[in-house]
Amino acid sequence: MDVTKNPWQTLNSAVRYENPWLAIRHEEVLTPAGTPGIYGVVSFKNKAVGVIPLDEDGNTYLVGQYRYPLDEYSWEIPEGGSPLGTDPLESAKRELKEETGLVASRWSQIARIHTSNSATDEEGFLYIAEGLKQGDHAPEETEELRIWKLPLAEAVDMVMASRITDALSVSGLLMVARLRGI
Repeated sequence: MDVTKNPWQTLNSAVRYENPWLAIRHEEVLTPAGTPGIYGVVSFKNKAVGVIPLDEDGNTYLVGQYRYPLDEYSWEIPEGGSPLGTDPLESAKRELKEETGLVASRWSQIARIHTSNSATDEEGFLYIAEGLKQGDHAPEETEELRIWKLPLAEAVDMVMASRITDALSVSGLLMVARLRGI
């Protein structure tokens, strides 16, 4: 088996729904076994960016908000979208400032991830932000946010107890915990 060769064949592709944030394609395909099939693909018009802010005392900051698609409240790392063609780091800096009011003097990219690669082509980037200074936050009109400063270890415990379920947040917090020996 050649792992570099795509075993799928696309016969037909059509955008069935589109808005400013995403497009949904319906595709008729031949599967790797050569049988006819269909595939639905969600293509996002942004890259996902997430930030794990860390202060000198080992604390991080979570953002809480009600997530409409889930119909539930969610605690997450500061995160958002980076328009295609834009530097994801610059978008991460913008999201951190907008959502928490924090500005960081040191940034490290820790990961590139795919959020749900069986149904979407969304690509995400995760960063650690350090050297934090507090300023004013300015959330978007669609965001009603609560900001929570807590020890990184406590945020990791929330992941392990499934109290944090957002994919970027789970990935980012666990990666930072591993990097920091927590």
